[in-house]
Amino acid sequence: GEALEVNREVNCVTDFIHGCEDQLQKLKKQKEKGLLYGIPISIKDHINCKGHISSGGMVKFLGQVKKEDSVIVQVLKHQGGIPFVKTNIPQTMINYDCSNLIFGQTLNPLNHQKSPGGSSGGEGALIAGGGSILGIGSDVAGSIRLPSSFCGLCGLKPTGNRISPPGCSDSPFVLAVMAMLGPMARDVDSLALCMKALLCQEMFQLDPTVPPVPFNEEVRLRGAPMSPSAQSRE
Repeated sequence: GEALEVNREVNCVTDFIHGCEDQLQKLKKQKEKGLLYGIPISIKDHINCKGHISSGGMVKFLGQVKKEDSVIVQVLKHQGGIPFVKTNIPQTMINYDCSNLIFGQTLNPLNHQKSPGGSSGGEGALIAGGGSILGIGSDVAGSIRLPSSFCGLCGLKPTGNRISPPGCSDSPFVLAVMAMLGPMARDVDSLALCMKALLCQEMFQLDPTVPPVPFNEEVRLRGAPMSPSAQSRE
């Protein structure tokens, strides 16, 4: 309900993920509760989700319904999280704004005259507007960090190859810097919890190319958790 309300105001959601209710019922029957048990999680448009498209803001991808969840979506579900919406991005995602010809312009919920930043602008707008408490964005050159800054949130671009990629269609660009998925939320503790949940045996088994290095709680608590040195270790 909150997400619908925020979306009406700032146009940040591209799709609602079906099967949320079924997944919640399935979770209730499980003996082991994951670290993200029962938490609704928003995900950026380009992250593959079974039965949905990953448009990247481009018309050419509109007919391509994905046949399976990307590794990160599988891991979020394994940890009890419930991916419930996909969020808007700029066309091609190589942009600091958040607008495309399919879904239109996303506004900053703190000031509708301003941009939420990009490319994870739909995530920034939805979380800042109160429609989500945890989201997954991605970052090459600021795509998590800029919307987090513009919308007054916390965000983390993890070290390259720390998290399995989104599984979306190939980018039209060859990038010198590795794109990374990462969490966005209202506080640092939520980012840490999300990273701890993602860096689990399930992900290392599903994607053997990801180094099987679990989250190091000591590094986070050793002073300023978001300092460059701490980030480079996580």
